[in-house]
Amino acid sequence: MNRSTAGFVNGIVGVVIFSGSLVATRLAVGDLGPVFLTAARAGIAGLCGGAALVATRQALPRRADLLALAVVALGVVVGFPLLTAFALTEIGAARATVFVGLLPLATALAGALRAAERPRPAFWVFALAGSAVVGGYAAEDAGGGTLAADAAMLAAIAVCGIGYAEGARLTRRLGGWQVISWALVLALPVMLPLAVATAPALAPVSAAAWVGLAYVSLFSMLIGFVFWYRGLALGGTAAVGQIQLLQPFLGLAAAAAVLGEPLEPGLFAVAAAVLVCVAASRRFAVPVPAR
Repeated sequence: MNRSTAGFVNGIVGVVIFSGSLVATRLAVGDLGPVFLTAARAGIAGLCGGAALVATRQALPRRADLLALAVVALGVVVGFPLLTAFALTEIGAARATVFVGLLPLATALAGALRAAERPRPAFWVFALAGSAVVGGYAAEDAGGGTLAADAAMLAAIAVCGIGYAEGARLTRRLGGWQVISWALVLALPVMLPLAVATAPALAPVSAAAWVGLAYVSLFSMLIGFVFWYRGLALGGTAAVGQIQLLQPFLGLAAAAAVLGEPLEPGLFAVAAAVLVCVAASRRFAVPVPAR
């Protein structure tokens, strides 16, 4: 298996794991609240990631890497989870999920700026087309939202794209699970005390909320990133990032199965169009030769 194929395989596994994140957040946020949910998931994942780093005797990151790890932590450990949790107090998981279709474009833009990736012009055509398809579906079929919730989702996409691109750059040297683990450990001194300070009373918390917290802590916050950052590093941030155009549709299916939210008939035609855009964008993601 060559690097490109391995990158896409790892990326697909990561996207499948991430597809359950907003559904799990929706299950948990009503009983646990956005701040506690964000802090607790980071705290649990940080303890697990820190234990793995110690058990495998990983070398400390270089001082020059600390700023980049802080960017990863702010983007994917704090920013995206907190903003999506706030949005999901007002909108359903189905509407929130379709915004994730804009994440590949945000990741590609951040990768182009930060990692100096230069996909061919046709890549941007198909990336924009895929994002437009998803954005159009969000506006047309995903149900009503509020200005505050939609703005929170857009901000979440922006900070997450930056965190993905920065993490992919670090992964080439540190390794995928090491990058997310060090980012989690870096956030731990803030997130763990915050989780303790904002912990809700146990009695009103449903079993479903605890299951949601467990999923976002172990799978969304840690295991998914092992595959995702490895996929971005092997296959390229721009190319593999386009796989996330499929995440809204996997997430909508999860929202229908777990939460009983309606699955719109037009979903399947939109998913087919997005598949074409993903395949085409991968073909044109080969960097422009340097002159």
